[in-house]
Amino acid sequence: MTSKVIYLGDLRTESEHLQSGSKMITDAPVDNHGKGEAFSPTDTVANALATCMLTVMGIKAESLEIDIKGASAKVTKTMASEPRRISRIDVAILMPATYSEKQTKILEKTAKTCPVLESLHPEIEKNISFRYS
Repeated sequence: MTSKVIYLGDLRTESEHLQSGSKMITDAPVDNHGKGEAFSPTDTVANALATCMLTVMGIKAESLEIDIKGASAKVTKTMASEPRRISRIDVAILMPATYSEKQTKILEKTAKTCPVLESLHPEIEKNISFRYS
């Protein structure tokens, strides 16, 4: 088992990662009857894309013997209605340095084949961009 989720009431859940014991709260968004005081479940999906991309890039960077510490991502999630679902995720990745052309291609390919990206529904539009300092 990966996690345990408890419904706390008031459209809020608490998830516990069983291996580490770390916890995360979600709230329904304001536009869907919630308080918006924490990530919504769909926010966590969009955020998971960025965290997955940065994680696999970090793994690849280690094998390339380069440092990407400080890399960051800005995530924008767009919702559709009828049915209510994620329609688009924009991820803008800012890299902390400039790398060789070969390293850049490898890092970007690695990001674009991360497990979360490969798992998202094909109808979700995914816009991924990279900027190097």
